Amino acid sequence: MPKNVRKAFMQGWNKGRWAAGALAITVLLAGCAETQLAVHGVKRIGGAQQQQPVQVGTYKVGNPYEIAGQWYYPAADYEYKETGIASWYGPKFHGKKTANGEIFDQYEVSAAHRTLPMPSVVRVTNLENGRSLKVRINDRGPFAHSRIIDMSRRAAQLLGFEQKGTAKVLVEIIEDESRQIAAIAQGKAAPAVTVAEQQTVSAAPRDTVETVSLDNDGPITDSGEPTKSTIKLTPPTDGGASQAVSQTPLDGTVEESAVVRVEPVSPSSIYVQAGAFSVYDNALNLRNRLYDMAPSKIEPVEVKGTTFYRVRLGPLNTVPEADILLERVIATGQNGAKVVVECADGALQNSVSGC
Repeated sequence: MPKNVRKAFMQGWNKGRWAAGALAITVLLAGCAETQLAVHGVKRIGGAQQQQPVQVGTYKVGNPYEIAGQWYYPAADYEYKETGIASWYGPKFHGKKTANGEIFDQYEVSAAHRTLPMPSVVRVTNLENGRSLKVRINDRGPFAHSRIIDMSRRAAQLLGFEQKGTAKVLVEIIEDESRQIAAIAQGKAAPAVTVAEQQTVSAAPRDTVETVSLDNDGPITDSGEPTKSTIKLTPPTDGGASQAVSQTPLDGTVEESAVVRVEPVSPSSIYVQAGAFSVYDNALNLRNRLYDMAPSKIEPVEVKGTTFYRVRLGPLNTVPEADILLERVIATGQNGAKVVVECADGALQNSVSGC
């Protein structure tokens, strides 16, 4: 065979071999990609079909404990309702174990609470913009005196306070779903839901919540791009009447099933609650001791047939201002003092610390 013909033949054969090899590699990579997509899809779809979180951790209530001079008493309190200041946590704890053994994922919807059982389900409402979201408690904290709940970064995004860092919130436990998820965590059959929670959305302007990961190490889609989730919040179509919005129980950790609802909220103010007493004279004595710190008042509230007298200082304009006053009150020996939110219309007047 002439040299030039043999050379052309060898070049053609090498090209063909390279093309075949490239095709084989492409097929293998495609197979891997399909496998990864399938596993990813099973995790999401399977979680939705089974109607339970991807993680449930170990059921834990725990014993009383003390941090920085403050005692906390964990309990399965299915009447829990409290207003106060929410914060959020994320990067420093991402990938680490939570207090009940789960792996914390800042891009999932979860939260830390000081006393509620883990896991349990609460509804958190941002009293500044009306956004409300079901959240699963799977960690302990926050241990700053002036905060009542620490949200995951994703939950803070959905509630609209990630950039601000804090928000005035109402936190209330959802009993049926908390009992269900507790049973699952203990390996028991989940109890039947006796009363389905009806989520009602009053008339609200059309809105869209868009969240995009701000970090280079944020969640990545199968296309290699940062995730971007859009949740549409639409007004009712029945002329202003309430509109029911369904949400699958126990779906707090499945991103696609997180549902935000928006409802009207009343104006609210921040106070430092120095104490609450069943005896009026005790409340009066405390108010007199703290009289020079800030404007104060004694406010009666009826709770389960008992009248309590709450000593409150304020109103305060900002969270940092409340933080400073709270530390001053605690320094007088009132270790149980807390930052609370009070609604202007007197709504939710059924708890010692709620607004």
